[in-house]
Order: sequence, then C-alpha cells, then structure tokens
Amino acid sequence: MRGAERLRGAFPEGRTALVPYLTAGYPTLEGAAEVGEAFVAAGADVLEIGVPFSDPLADGPTIQDTTTKAIENGADLRYCFGLASRFADRVPVIFLLYYNNIFARGAGRFLDEAAEAGVSGLVIPDLPVDEAASFVEACAERGVGFCPLVAPTSSEERVGEAAALATGFVYCVSVAGVTGVREGLPPKAAELLRRIRAKTDVPVALGFGIGSPEDAAEAAAEADGVIIGSKLMRLVAEGGAEGAGEWLRGVRRALSGVEKAGDTNQKLA
Repeated sequence: MRGAERLRGAFPEGRTALVPYLTAGYPTLEGAAEVGEAFVAAGADVLEIGVPFSDPLADGPTIQDTTTKAIENGADLRYCFGLASRFADRVPVIFLLYYNNIFARGAGRFLDEAAEAGVSGLVIPDLPVDEAASFVEACAERGVGFCPLVAPTSSEERVGEAAALATGFVYCVSVAGVTGVREGLPPKAAELLRRIRAKTDVPVALGFGIGSPEDAAEAAAEADGVIIGSKLMRLVAEGGAEGAGEWLRGVRRALSGVEKAGDTNQKLA
C-alpha cells in the first residue's frame, strides 16, 4: 500500500485519529525514539515527526526550544529518515518540515529517501498551495501524501486550493498564530473544519493549541483527527517519554468516548 493511501486509512469513519508530534532528536537522539515508542504504545494512529530547522516560522517557544536542542544533538535529515523507518511498519509516519530542508537536499532526492524510509505524508508550513502543484505531483509519483495547512484567516479560494491538492489529509490550524498550548478551543475552529470538509473527501485534522483530553474530545466531534504537539513536548521536558505517553493514553480514552458525525448534538458550537 502506498504511503498516502495508508495515511488516509488511518482516519477511519466513526473514529478520531490521534496524531501526536515529536521533535526528531529531542531530548536526545535515542530519547526521541523512546518518545515515539511511548506514543505508539499509547494508541497513536499516526506519528508526526518534526524535522529540526533553525528558523521554524510556525512554531512557538516550546517546540522552538526542542528544535534548538535537537540540532545541537546532531539531528540531521539522515537521522530523521532513520527515525521514521523505525516506526513506519507500525503506524503511518508524517514529517512536519520546512521547505528549506527539501530544497537543500533536492526535491527528487528528498522524496525518494522519504518514500524509502516509509514516510507516508508531508506537512510543509512554508510551501504556499499556489506554488505547490509540481511538488505535489512529484509526491504522488512516489506515493507520499501532501498535507496542506489551512488557517482561520484562509480565504474560500485558498481553502479550495488546499482541499484540491491534499492527498493525505488537510491540516486545519485552529488559530492564526504559532504552535502552543492554549486554554480551550477557539470558537472559529469548528467553522473552519466545516468549511474544509465541504470541499474535500480527504480527512481533516485539527492542530495547534490542543492541550487537554477535554480539548481533544471537543475537537473530535468535528475533526477526523487531532494533532497534539506543544503539550506533549512540554511533558517530555518535564517528565520524559513515560509521562508524556501516560498523558496521551488519557487523550486516547477521551477520544474513544466521542460520538462522531451524524449526531448534531455532539458537534462543536
């Protein structure tokens, strides 16, 4: 099964996919693998691996700090591919990375290596959808899914362009801003999810700011998946992989109790 197809299959109807994030190389090179193992054991449906970059424009302070440490630890692209391959036979793995990493490697070479490592999809915050068509085509040739980001400030035209290009899932950004834990879900998150869903058949996942099992369950009433990053990296910093994994189990339990699409009483207000 090709990576993009496998990725879409991780979002089955009637069940919300759990997509935890880890920074490759944090807290150490081997420690990142331990974090990934804890997340998989906790019930991750998809594993999102952040590829360290020195100027992560979409990331808030928590993930910036982990990225800086990962670079100091020597987490280069070769290491990231190796980390992905460690998990790719168990869950779909996606990379969150900046296009500079791809450009420096050469797009064709990067995609060949990503496919060989078992990477199922790519989230690239600094690749505008109106400049992504040829890259998406190259991804498709190798079976790698493209997962564009859509924000509350995105125009209807932009939402439509992203929906048309998505081959993995659409990454719905809950707020206009950088990553980071917030108090509750923004009121416009549900509206954005519905706008995207009206334009595509691929899964729609919500990220940026989910910081509690309650937030995740609220998002799950509308979203096909929830993506959690900053909260988990903060927990790794405070208590290591084991503590973060235990917290993630609580999120998995919360998601399991959510009634999915079809029950309008369960939808986000």
